[in-house]
Formats: sequence, structure tokens, C-alpha cells
Amino acid sequence: MTQMDIFSAMYPKFVIDKPVRLIELFAGIGAQAKALENLGVEFEHWKAVEFDKYAMRSYNAVHGTDFETSDIRNIHAADLEIRDTDKYCYIMTYSFPCQDLSISGKLRGMTKGSGTRSGLLWEVERILDECETLPQVLLMENVANVIGTNNIDDFQQWRSKLEQLGYQNYVELLNAKDYGIPQNRNRCFMVSLLGDYSYEFPPKQELKLKLRDMLEKDVDEKYFLSDKMLNFIVRGGTSNYYQKPEIDLDISRPILATMVNMHRAGIDNYVSESFVDNGERVLLINEKTKQGFAIAQGGDGVYINRPHQKRGVVQKDMIPTIKTTQDIGVVVEKLPTPSEQVEEEAWTDIHGIW
Repeated sequence: MTQMDIFSAMYPKFVIDKPVRLIELFAGIGAQAKALENLGVEFEHWKAVEFDKYAMRSYNAVHGTDFETSDIRNIHAADLEIRDTDKYCYIMTYSFPCQDLSISGKLRGMTKGSGTRSGLLWEVERILDECETLPQVLLMENVANVIGTNNIDDFQQWRSKLEQLGYQNYVELLNAKDYGIPQNRNRCFMVSLLGDYSYEFPPKQELKLKLRDMLEKDVDEKYFLSDKMLNFIVRGGTSNYYQKPEIDLDISRPILATMVNMHRAGIDNYVSESFVDNGERVLLINEKTKQGFAIAQGGDGVYINRPHQKRGVVQKDMIPTIKTTQDIGVVVEKLPTPSEQVEEEAWTDIHGIW
């Protein structure tokens, strides 16, 4: 019997039976509020704490609110105005900065007193300690490495603190691809419930959507990668295959940049090299494996930033984890112009930006 099974047998299932007031610490653009909206949950945007003025501006534009930019280090329990918990259920999210936890960062950690961005987690502790009345539900989302070897001691310290405050904590790694979204994004979630209640994370779903189903049809050519960039991506580790007769240098297999600011790098052309595999044209993408390359087809997501230093650079029918850096592309087909003499079956409709 698992720990979850034991808790389910010991404690009643937590049920929200009151109007919801949402408090978002590290609010960003309000993605967690949008999730509640998408689920059809009625709630009130009670408080939003966000340091980045541009993110806060976007939050207000998306949700029709008028919150001011604020620094969590200057926020106190009184500012959250948690009251009348017999009438309202307060859900507080606190997806604190991941930069010092992620393997793509410098791994500076989240130790209390470290002064790192991820260490802002402990401002949440301070605020909860100040609360005369605690929110009934806490929700944390962060990179999987928050419970990795380098951070597990700090995470357990935080988890123990919540238990001391009276919360039952439920932790799970959830991947977006297991819940209907074609993105390989593995994240750690912790749901904390005030009192003795049980909770079960939602069961996995069959992935029916493919990446190509999510792409726009009409996309400006400035978002396509240049010949220079494409050559960098496909050449390393695959040079031995260029002499094979199956390679068709006349077929355009562009990779579409997903980041809007990619055009600043002059990404406005689309010509690449391809390899015919069982009648299908594919790209041979450089990657750090013994084989030296990965096969990418239309609708696959690709890491385009230093692929020769990565493993798993190609994600079949889905996108790799979307980040703020411009390092992800999507393999698409170029739609021929009337002047091009190509067989119709060799092409598919153009696919657009993620």
C-alpha cells in the first residue's frame, strides 16, 4: 500500500465547498489563474504579487485586473487580507523562481539565507508565520530538480515547516505530455492542505494531440531559420551520411523558430538538407550520442541551441520544454509556389508558430 493509499484511508478527501479567493505569489502573467479559468472554476482574483512590471502588465491585460507591481520581500500577511475562511476558500500559489534550481542555470540552490532568486521561497515562510489565519490550500509548481540531489534537503526542510503549520503535503512529478499537451515538460507539484485531508493527483491521459495540431497555419517567413543556422544544426555528427545517395538536397525541410524574437538573428530563409527514410523525408539532427544524430520529421520539436552538446534533441510529435531562451524549433514543410516544379505529394501545408 502506497503512502497515498494510507492517507486516503485515514483522511477524508478534501473538497472545496466555498467561493474561491486566489492569491498568487510570484504571479508572473497568471498562468495558474488561467488554469482555473480553463477548468471552469469560479474564483476571485484576490491578490497577485509580482516583481516584474512587464509580467504584471501582462497579467492585468490577460485577466482584466489592476494589480500593482510588488516585491514579495515587502509583502506581509496583512497585505493578503485572509479573512472569513468560514465563507471563503483561499488558494495560495507560490511557484518561486527556478533559475537557481534548474540544470540549465548555475545550480546556486534555494538554501535559506543564500540570497539566491530561488531562495525567495523562504519569504513565503515568513509570510505564513505572520498569518493569523492561514490559507486552506497551497500550490507549488517548480522544475523537477527542486527535489533533486542538490536541493532535496532544503525541500524537505520546507515540507517539514508546512507540516508544523498543520498542512498535509502531497508531492508528485507530472509531465505535460501525460495530460494531453504535446510538450515534454516534467515539473514538480506540491499540494498542501490545511488539516487532515487526503488528495490524489489526476490520472494520466492518453496523448491524442500531436504538435502539428497546435501550430498556426499562416506564419511570417521571418520566423524561419536561415541556411547558416540550419547547416549548423544538421551537419555535426551526420557528415558521413551526406555521401549516401538517399539524401535529397533539393527538398526544403525548414525548422520553424518558436520564439518571437528569433527574427532579430536574421532567421528569414528556409532551405535544408534531408534524408529519405522508408519513403519519408527526414532531417538528420546533430546530437551528443554514439550515433551522432537523431531523425526529425514534420511535426517534431527540436532543440536548436548547441544540439551537438545535448541528448534527446528531437521530440517526436511534441515540443521540448518551452523556455525563455530561443533554443527550440519545429520541423515543418514548405508550401510550394506555383512556379516550383515538385510533386504535390512531396509537400504538406505549412505549419506555424507554437
